Amino acid sequence: MKIKKIILIIYFFFYVSLSANEKYSEVSEIYKNLRCLICQGQSIADSNSDFAVTIKLVVQDLISEKKTNDEIYTFLISKYGEWIVYQPSFNKNSFLLWTLPYVVLVLGGFIIFFIVRKNKHNKVN
Repeated sequence: MKIKKIILIIYFFFYVSLSANEKYSEVSEIYKNLRCLICQGQSIADSNSDFAVTIKLVVQDLISEKKTNDEIYTFLISKYGEWIVYQPSFNKNSFLLWTLPYVVLVLGGFIIFFIVRKNKHNKVN
C-alpha cells in the first residue's frame, strides 16, 4: 500500500511539473511571436521595455481567460495593427510580402540556368 501511495505522489508531481512546463512553453512561444513596438527589432520575450511588460501581462490575462493563440493574436492585431506579429497573415495587403521571395528565387534560377546554358553553347562553338 505504501508503494502505491509513493507512486501516486510521484505521478502527481510529475504531472503538475509537465503541465506547468507546457503552459510556460506556450506562453514563451506567444512572447517570441510578438514584436515590441518600442524596441522595433526585438520580440517582447527579449525586451524589458514598459510596453513589452504590459503586453506580457495582457497575454497572461488572455491565457487565464482560456483564449486560444489565434484569439490572442487577433486581439493584439486589432489593438496595435498587423506589425505587432512577426508572421503577418496572408491577405491581399500582404500578398507581395509572401510571394516576392519565391518569385525572386524562381527568376534567379531561370537567369542562372540561361547564363550557364549560354556559356556552354559559346564554349562548344
